Amino acid sequence: MKKEHLPSKICIVCQRPFSWRKKWGKTWEEVKYCSERCRRNKTK
Repeated sequence: MKKEHLPSKICIVCQRPFSWRKKWGKTWEEVKYCSERCRRNKTK
């Protein structure tokens, strides 16, 4: 699959778009953050 055809979401912390990654294959519906850094800083 080409990169431009991958699904994407907007991070709820930094408001930047991020694309699907293979490691999120089974949990894509639950992913809310683009990175571990945003997940840790979710309350700020």
